[in-house]
Amino acid sequence: MLIYHQAHSEFLLETASGYRILTDPFDAHVGYPMQNVQCDAVTVSHGHGDHSYIAKAQGVQTILDKPGRFTPAPGVTVYGIPSYHDDRQGALRGGNIIFILETDDLRIAHFGDLGAWDDALLRQLQGIDIALLPVGGHFTISAGQAARLIAALRPRMVIPMHYSTQANADWPIQPLDECLQALGCPGAPKMPLLRVTREDLSEQPACVILNDRVNG
Repeated sequence: MLIYHQAHSEFLLETASGYRILTDPFDAHVGYPMQNVQCDAVTVSHGHGDHSYIAKAQGVQTILDKPGRFTPAPGVTVYGIPSYHDDRQGALRGGNIIFILETDDLRIAHFGDLGAWDDALLRQLQGIDIALLPVGGHFTISAGQAARLIAALRPRMVIPMHYSTQANADWPIQPLDECLQALGCPGAPKMPLLRVTREDLSEQPACVILNDRVNG
């Protein structure tokens, strides 16, 4: 499995067979450079423009934007799990879908703009290997809340997303360094991409920062 961080909450995941899934593609108002991406499937956690700009997905065959169980390709299973974008059961910002990708003997969860969780949701999220987790706060859970969620789920690896950078410095969300302090991993390694298999998962760091691919 190859995992690239395009920027914000947008990742490109490529399986060992070459199947490519793009998550939560952002639009121009986020502030990052815009790039079209060749992919086979797209997941959309909710309809806000910084998570649902599917026009950049080139060659896409499957769009996953609803809860349920899906098999978009042989050996690839995706579960869409409903959740909320805020801590008031969606009254402020609506719903959110957490997508769990099962492929290459790995279980990878993209949490979208998660705003809260309860015990029932935790039970559905057990057994995650890699968590792509929002940490910036305000629109999503904060890094402190993310740390508590990590303690409850105990994924093998966490990749933070949805934090402030120079591209969106005017957004009311925390910058990465502050988030890493709250997560308890200020020395998390940074890398251009993650190459991971089930066999070497135990040797990977607990927290990894993937460079924004759109910025080179």
